[in-house]
Amino acid sequence: MTDTTSAAASRHGRPQGLPPGFPGHPEGDVHLLDRVGVLFRYRHVVIAVLVLVMVAAVVQTYTTVPLYRASARVLIEDERPPVAGFQNAEYYLYQDPEVYKNTQYAILGSRDLARRVVRKLDLARSPLFSRPNNEATGVRALLGSARRRLSGALSAWLPKGKSAGPVDTPASDESAAEQVLVSAFLGGVRVVPEPASQLVNVMYVSQDPAFAAQAANALAETYVEQNIEVKQANTRKTLDWLQEQISDREQALQKSEEALANYRESNDAISLGDNNVVNNRLNFFNEQMNQAKSRRVQKESLYNQIKDLKGDDPQADTFPTVAQNPNIQRIRQEITQLQQQKLDLSQRYGELHPEMVKVNNALADAKKRLENEIRTAIESARQDYEAAQADERRLQQAYAQTEREAQNLNRKSIDYSVLQNQAKTNREIYQQLLQQQQELKVSSNSRANNVRVAERAEVPGAPFTPNVPRNLMIGLGIGLAIGILLAFGLDYLDDTIKTPDDITRRLNVPFLGLVPAVRGERLPIISGSVPHDFGESYRALRTSLVFTSGSESTRIIAVTSSQPLEGKTTTACNLALVLALGGSRVLLVDADLRRPSVHRALEMHNTVGLSHVLVGQARMREAIQRTSDTNFYVMTAGRTPPNPSELLSSERMRTFMQNLTSSPFDWVILDTPPVLAVTDAVVLAPYVSGVVFVFGAEMTRLRLAERAVQTLMVSKPRVVGAVLNRVNFDRNRYYYSRYYGYQYKSYYGQAAANA
Repeated sequence: MTDTTSAAASRHGRPQGLPPGFPGHPEGDVHLLDRVGVLFRYRHVVIAVLVLVMVAAVVQTYTTVPLYRASARVLIEDERPPVAGFQNAEYYLYQDPEVYKNTQYAILGSRDLARRVVRKLDLARSPLFSRPNNEATGVRALLGSARRRLSGALSAWLPKGKSAGPVDTPASDESAAEQVLVSAFLGGVRVVPEPASQLVNVMYVSQDPAFAAQAANALAETYVEQNIEVKQANTRKTLDWLQEQISDREQALQKSEEALANYRESNDAISLGDNNVVNNRLNFFNEQMNQAKSRRVQKESLYNQIKDLKGDDPQADTFPTVAQNPNIQRIRQEITQLQQQKLDLSQRYGELHPEMVKVNNALADAKKRLENEIRTAIESARQDYEAAQADERRLQQAYAQTEREAQNLNRKSIDYSVLQNQAKTNREIYQQLLQQQQELKVSSNSRANNVRVAERAEVPGAPFTPNVPRNLMIGLGIGLAIGILLAFGLDYLDDTIKTPDDITRRLNVPFLGLVPAVRGERLPIISGSVPHDFGESYRALRTSLVFTSGSESTRIIAVTSSQPLEGKTTTACNLALVLALGGSRVLLVDADLRRPSVHRALEMHNTVGLSHVLVGQARMREAIQRTSDTNFYVMTAGRTPPNPSELLSSERMRTFMQNLTSSPFDWVILDTPPVLAVTDAVVLAPYVSGVVFVFGAEMTRLRLAERAVQTLMVSKPRVVGAVLNRVNFDRNRYYYSRYYGYQYKSYYGQAAANA
């Protein structure tokens, strides 16, 4: 491959040296199953968190004091006025029911009601109420103590503001001991309304089941008793107020009646008042005139409908006057029968037959009688109309005469009406107040109540807390949630290279192969005792390298890494060995003049090496050492020089690299220093056929790797491939079994176990 091709591939964000279908090419966005792989990778963390949370849940559950909850049901109906005609009835009928119910809920949980229950049950001497209801123990006690200490420390530092004070202030007649009892009793009260109903659950929570039922029943009964007492007290107050109003209205009524009588006597107006004869006559004539007018309009309408009607008109029956006439209906039935008879006879006889003649004559006679009856009905309607018209005119005249008399009387009745209305108003108010007083007297003796106990509380058979199944399920859910979040958090914070996808997707570098991790302190060399899967990984790496490094006579490959301890020397040695075992003549050169390690890995002497060749103290053939393999040769680094960078960038190094291209070796493997440590690898990159970048799995951070690749790309190497070293297949088994099939799982999954 050429530099132009490499640069173009880099500019377009595609890995160099590998086609899109080659293994290791980036495969697009992260799949959902990759997230499952994260959980598998951190499964030990998830399991540990789950176990800790479950242990905490178990400790919390079995160290919590058992509490019992008893519940009584109270029916709260809508408020109604004391009496039906009460003047404030609108307030009761149109008040917001939601506000009323919320008020009653607040009363059920109020301190005043709790104080009445405490006194009613004599809780100061009750053995069931001798200990606090919500006494915490175990983990809850420790947490509560820590919270109180923290709150105290914070309150000492924070500025003190104005206290809002308690919602219910203790009564003045409460002693200090009673205040403690009332507060403790309120701690166990729970008021829970049932949705879409008028029922309210009055609950009490206690360590003793018998006392929980007793307290719930006492609270409900005391609330009912208090409600009726409040109603009766309000009724008594209303009666006192009504008595005062009745006395005032009685005096006002007497004065208005006297003024009305004096005015009638002084104006000599007998017809004034309720027995006004003229007004009665006027109303009578007005009513009669309206009725006469209605009758006249009705008769006129009927007459206009039939006045032009002919006796033989077939539509005559559509008019009510004709249709409702019994004679006309009888004749029509007779005509219908004769027509049916004629129809029957016509099927057997002709028109001149005596029977047919007889039927025709009878039919003609019936039609004449029908016409006469219709004319008679029309005449009767006309007479009724004229009589109604005359009656209407007579009543109009009588009404006009009476109206003139009423107008004269109205002039005198203006002042009288004012006095009469005043007296009437006073009388109505007085009578209404008297009626309300009588009804309230009856109501004051009634025990009617809009609240009642619908269901008494029973002694609970088992505690409602701790709820062991629920607590364990909650602990399981919380543990899983925290464990999953922690796993994803650790995965997010862990930005090291872990999988081949990290190399291809993030670094845009072709992936050549991966090498499993091998346990042990010494460097694993395939010429020695190593796991089988370790050697197979380098054979797969050799195949990838053959396809990507070109076809020159001598192919020079530089092996480097981003930082030390990623396994570049091990990779270089094993890569050279596996190429030699494949039948190629291979030269391994230790170009890391600062920290040479090839001679230690292969257990060779380092008396003469590359540094001696570059300074002219030895020739190339003198620095090359033979090994037990006839195809494998090694040039160690030699003595560490004071100026390694100058030597690697010198003319002698350039000549040395040119000589390697025409050497008798098929492959030359250069072990170069890490890119981020020094620039030696960047200097040598233009002279090699390709660069193998070694990344340590789960040890090289992506940002460092990106910077190292960018630094290396400055020298425009021909081919750059990556090797993922020290891969823990057991830790990442899910990923590799999904993306690389069963072979990786079977070949590499047991690497650690076989080491």
